[in-house]
Amino acid sequence: MAAMLTDPSNLLSAFVALVVFATIITLAAPAMTSNGLESRLKSVANRREELRRRSRAAMAQKGGTNSGSSLRHTDDGVYKTIVDRLQLSRLLEDPKVVDKLAQAGFRGPKPVSTFYFFRFVMPFAFALLAAIYVYGINDFGLQGMQKLALCVGGLTIGYYAPNVYIQNVAQKRRESIVSAFPDALDLLLICVESGMSIEAAIQKVGAEVGSSSMELAEELSLLTAELSYLPDRRLAYEGLARRTNHPGIKSVATAMIQAERYGTPLGTALRVMAKENRELRLSAAEKKAASLPPKLTVPMIVFFLPVLFVVILGPAFIKISDMMAKKPVG
Repeated sequence: MAAMLTDPSNLLSAFVALVVFATIITLAAPAMTSNGLESRLKSVANRREELRRRSRAAMAQKGGTNSGSSLRHTDDGVYKTIVDRLQLSRLLEDPKVVDKLAQAGFRGPKPVSTFYFFRFVMPFAFALLAAIYVYGINDFGLQGMQKLALCVGGLTIGYYAPNVYIQNVAQKRRESIVSAFPDALDLLLICVESGMSIEAAIQKVGAEVGSSSMELAEELSLLTAELSYLPDRRLAYEGLARRTNHPGIKSVATAMIQAERYGTPLGTALRVMAKENRELRLSAAEKKAASLPPKLTVPMIVFFLPVLFVVILGPAFIKISDMMAKKPVG
């Protein structure tokens, strides 16, 4: 088994098969991709229903009646049981884990339990895989301490792997939201100036912007639900800023809070915020364009210059070799 796995021809065949499989998946991905807008809006509808039930429960408690049972979503899965028994939430405590998961689009108690479970399991899984490979399959000629250091490196990578995954998902989600947010502000400004209420305007914009950014449509639908059922509208705007974690959206949330509190014209604030967010998007694009030449330096040196030297100097070398071959000896 070890000889078969370490055979160069088998490794090359596996690499070629992997490349072919990746090519097929890349070409077929657009046809197999499904629109997840309906599922996202369904989750937002569940959140709206939860807020509605919680609001009714609060009204019932004020009226002196008993609600009878808890209205919060609970997690009774296997991950939750393991986390509670091993007290992983205390052992691997992260005070910002709820905000990080919300920024990645995971809400509720179940993703928290899943995160703690995989943060506990992944280090041992990576260390075990590294140990199996270096001690049983191919040791690469490493000494004992080097093998142990490789296993410890796998342990470290496994510990930080869940955080890296959450950060990547949150970053992609934030980029999708930010790319469509200035246009959504323009639509929101038009709706507000036409006489619509802020809740109806946000709901309308969320329905229209779903084709360009499902994540932004989800956040706007959730904002509409929280504006309807949270006791303080300020909490809804702060929740939007916390879930997106972008300075432009935070400034918009602050402006809308001030407009609610002091009665300032909301249309003027939205017009200014739309312009600022559009400038932020333009500056981000300019920053990426400015960072492109340094990133292209290494590929130019490694891939382009050798080919250029071969194309320019190749004919000269061939001509010199022909002349040296035809030159009479003596």
